[in-house]
Amino acid sequence: MSEINLKAEKRSDFKKSTSRQLRKSGLVPGVYYIHGGDNIAIKAPELSLRPVISTTESRVINLDIEGDVRQCILKDVQFDPITSKLIHFDLLGLKEGEKIKVEVPIKLNGNPAGIKEGGIMQFIMHKLEVNCLPQHLPSHIDVDVTNLGIGDSVKVSDMKLENIEFLNEEHTVIVSVVPPTIVEEAAPAAVEGETPAEPEVIAKGKKEEEAE
Repeated sequence: MSEINLKAEKRSDFKKSTSRQLRKSGLVPGVYYIHGGDNIAIKAPELSLRPVISTTESRVINLDIEGDVRQCILKDVQFDPITSKLIHFDLLGLKEGEKIKVEVPIKLNGNPAGIKEGGIMQFIMHKLEVNCLPQHLPSHIDVDVTNLGIGDSVKVSDMKLENIEFLNEEHTVIVSVVPPTIVEEAAPAAVEGETPAEPEVIAKGKKEEEAE
């Protein structure tokens, strides 16, 4: 699993006005926490956080808090609903021998055979939640879709990785290939003022009825 370095400073003022001022100056408030330990309120430059957040891989973060380096992972981020700017982040500290629960991105490999037959690939689950020791945490999960035909799918129950426990429901579909959508032709609309044709009625003549 790849690693990334991040420098942060402690913060002691938790007023909303102070947090707003931090963001205006290019800093983002956050929290570092670890099971069995105290939470540490921190702040880090938004530019330094971008590589941590804007990635398709899970990474171990070497967090330097004023010279005190700790290993952690990104646990949660919050964005402003209007501006989409980062406004808060949470980092979970790693402890040797303690398993962690975290979402890991999925990477699809290959081109499904069903696409050549006109099928459409649906990528439904982009991340899977796993439970494992920090040293076994993968940067991403590979899913081979090469042999998927129309009607085939890959489910969580199909995933097998050593030392990794998948926490999503086993029947959950990750990716599938479905038949193409068939658009039915609409019946021609009736022209305004035109009388709809009545069904043809074949009446029996008197002589035919007698003949029967």
